[in-house]
Amino acid sequence: MRNRALGKLLLLAVVAAVLIPIVNAKWASGSWPHALTVDLTGPLGKTSDWIIDNRDSHPLFLYFFGHISNAVVICVRGVYLVLLAAGWAGVTAAAGLIAWRVAGLKLAAAATAAFLACGLLGMWVPTMQTLALMIVAVLASVVLGAVLGLAAGLSDRTNRALRPVLDTMQVLPAFAYLLPVVLVFGIGVPAAVLATVVYAAPPMARLTALGLREADGGVMEAVASLGATARQRLLTARLPLARKQLLLGLNQTIMMALSMAVIASVIGAGGLGDRVYQALASVDVGAALAAGIPIVLLAVILDRTTAAAGERLGAAEPDGRRLHGLSGWGVAALVTIAVALAARFAGRIDWPDTWIVNIADPVNNAVDWMTSHLYSGVPYIGGTADWAGHFTTWVLDPVRDGLQGMPWWAVLLVVAALAWLIGTWRTALTAVLAMAAIGVLGVWKPSLDTLSQVLAAVAVTLVIGFAVGIAAARSERVELLLRPVLDVFQTMPQFVYLIPVVALFGVGRAPAVAAAVVYALPAVIRITTQGLRQVNGAAMESARSMGATSGQQLRQVQLPLARPALLLAVNQGVVLVLAVVIIGGLVGGGALGYDVVFGLAQGDLATGLVAGAAIVCLGLMLDRVTQPTERRAKKGA
Repeated sequence: MRNRALGKLLLLAVVAAVLIPIVNAKWASGSWPHALTVDLTGPLGKTSDWIIDNRDSHPLFLYFFGHISNAVVICVRGVYLVLLAAGWAGVTAAAGLIAWRVAGLKLAAAATAAFLACGLLGMWVPTMQTLALMIVAVLASVVLGAVLGLAAGLSDRTNRALRPVLDTMQVLPAFAYLLPVVLVFGIGVPAAVLATVVYAAPPMARLTALGLREADGGVMEAVASLGATARQRLLTARLPLARKQLLLGLNQTIMMALSMAVIASVIGAGGLGDRVYQALASVDVGAALAAGIPIVLLAVILDRTTAAAGERLGAAEPDGRRLHGLSGWGVAALVTIAVALAARFAGRIDWPDTWIVNIADPVNNAVDWMTSHLYSGVPYIGGTADWAGHFTTWVLDPVRDGLQGMPWWAVLLVVAALAWLIGTWRTALTAVLAMAAIGVLGVWKPSLDTLSQVLAAVAVTLVIGFAVGIAAARSERVELLLRPVLDVFQTMPQFVYLIPVVALFGVGRAPAVAAAVVYALPAVIRITTQGLRQVNGAAMESARSMGATSGQQLRQVQLPLARPALLLAVNQGVVLVLAVVIIGGLVGGGALGYDVVFGLAQGDLATGLVAGAAIVCLGLMLDRVTQPTERRAKKGA
């Protein structure tokens, strides 16, 4: 392996020595050559104008997209009216009883408390709006993802065809989904639901296909030997064996749908996301937090409930009976109906105004105090605004200027070298083509600005994440203390992370980077901890028997053996950081994120789609550079 790496380095040195003088003689400037760009403004502008002009008259919109839009509106409105008819008592009882049937009394109490907290914060109606949109979007996402996953799981050709599509959808940040659906469906609930479906369906498709493909070969052979048809093998063997993966797909779909439903508030989804967005626009941190807390509570309860359902599947009686018993579900339904009717007869359908606790004013007072005492001028250490300014001046600006000052061909060579050293020439070719496509689209400089923010955020994330992950792997007490914190942070939608950073750092690129770091840290810490804990025990025991100190065991045994997990942590950190850096365009992050936000706000298809395409290319390049070897190993398995 080492000889192979040295051979690659030698070949790279020879190629660089030959190519650099030739390329430098023709393109000495650092900027991307104008002759190598393709202006898509005209075609995309004409497409946008045609859609807008024909949206109310063309048969495609009247008889296809129009029916889809109407069906979405009817479904969301129907679910919303059912939730309102059940009243706060009925919905809360239903949430608690469902959690009890799936996971027991502890989660039932947590679910009940979470829904009551939504009411206490004065967010009952927005919570029901978000929940109605979520229910419809998740059902549609699960159906679409299951169909695609079924096709990919049963057909190698379909799996190969879907893989690049799902890869692109996974890399594309949530914001980039909004502009196309807004152009077709306009501002409102249909666009929000459909954007959520497109964003949330890929995890279900991937995990469904994975579950079907990893079905136990011995079981499948036994079923086939009994003369079962292909349909019978699917229904009686493949799907039951894939139940855990299917429930994991449901869990991931719910979390991504909730995240996207909040982001979709920008295009008129309403609900909690709209409250957060409006509060952020007016820098009202208290109101944003009052709407953000119910989002986090919903995310945690939905995550725990679906995760518990997956764990219960492997358990024997009586846990399995608790999960599947029809009589228990019937009792839960009757109790829910009884509670809802009792609240209706008592005139308590709506959450009482006298029960609302106002936290916006105290939070804003706390923010004002922080602004006065911590924002700037703190003796010796400086304030948070000073930290943001120093980080921008000493880190973000030099990295951005360095990247933008490099000749464009030098950037491509660096990308090719990194990708080839980690992977193969195919990996390097994919990464280079993705990076070159950014230049062809004419957004070279803003893309390098975004890349500088991603690299800075990833560096901070990895330093903190690896340090905390190592500490958690070496101490069970540290891991236990971190677990609830990581659970909360990992289930929070991306949008919510902007609230505290705006309060602490104001607006700009540094707050966007701070939000990205906080969002990506939980995944990096968890993967690092798990990777170090799964190192072969015999290797650790051998190192101890040879007198290696704790530090030597870490440096010479654990870290080398955990290299695949650490590379996976880097990869996930890059993908998660990119997603939030783009959303940082809402709080002054600039670059590609600003272009997407501007295109969305102005209905500018050319600006928004070109920026979205550049984001996809940037994400694809970073993905290939950070995790090609592990990906190939998994695909080849």
